[in-house]
Formats: sequence, structure tokens, C-alpha cells
Amino acid sequence: MEPPVPSPQEQPPRSRSHTVTTTSSSFTANLSASSSTLAYDREFLRTLPGLLMVTEIVLGLLVWTLIAGTEYFLYPAFGWVMFVAVFYWVLTVFFLIIYMTMTYTRIPQVPWTTVGLCFNGSAFILYLIAAIVDAASVTKELDSHNYNSWAASSFFAFVVTSCYAGNTYFSFISWRSRTLQ
Repeated sequence: MEPPVPSPQEQPPRSRSHTVTTTSSSFTANLSASSSTLAYDREFLRTLPGLLMVTEIVLGLLVWTLIAGTEYFLYPAFGWVMFVAVFYWVLTVFFLIIYMTMTYTRIPQVPWTTVGLCFNGSAFILYLIAAIVDAASVTKELDSHNYNSWAASSFFAFVVTSCYAGNTYFSFISWRSRTLQ
């Protein structure tokens, strides 16, 4: 005859293991080890890509402030130019901060040369379209009060476009040298 099986309420408590295993990824270890100090690259602004980036920020600011000071919202073409100018101005400031603080060295998982090439290439293409739209939309018949601002923004949009073209070239050279290694 078998011994009686105690009910679940009568069973003695089992001993439980109190071992806890923790793991740490190398990313968090590297991030916590290197995040104690902020690096600052003083030499970046002395390079041609750095100078072009500062020029893009200053002249890009001129493009969108010259348009923003007018009744641009009455003309959809200027809305497009505003979108491109403000969008790439914000992103260029963001990338300048990343390059100046050398944040790209702390996040090696991101292919920065590819990101830079895609960013500068898309900025060049969209700014070229926006500059052409801006120039085509400037006419004395629309509103003579805003004519000078729109004409100046068109000029600066083409200058910013050439700056992004230069940075696209440098990004391509950097990307190509990284992919050939």
C-alpha cells in the first residue's frame, strides 16, 4: 500500500535557490566608463568640412529667417523652402554638436561615415530643389514688399546648397576610404 499523498496545503515548503546571475553588455560598460568626461574637438572647426558645416548653419539660418519674416504662408512654395531650411538647419546643428563633442567615438555601433554621406547627400538634393523652387517663386508681381527678402533667401539657399555639395564630396571620400579598408 502506498503512503498517503499530502494535500497541497500540507506539503512542506521547498528550498529555493537564491542565486542571481547578472550580465553586463560591453556597450553599457564602455558607455559608463567613457561618459565621465566630455571631449571637445578643437580642431574640427579648422577643417574644411567643419568650416562648411558652420557656413551651412549661419547661411541656413539666413534662408529661413528671411522667409519667416514675410507672409510666406500665403504661398505654398515658400512653405516647402521653410521646411527644408529649418529641418536641415536643426540637423546640421545636431551633427555639429556630435562632431564637436566627439560623441561619434562613443557610439561605434553607428556607421558614422554612411550616416554623414546620407545626411549630406539628402541635404544637397533637397536644398537644391528648395533653392530652385525659391528662385522660381520670387516675382515682383506676388508682393513687392517681400521681394527683397525672398530674393536674398534664394541667393543664400544656393550658397548653402553648394556647401552641402562640398560636404557631400568630403563625406563620400571618407565613406569610400572606410569601405575599402
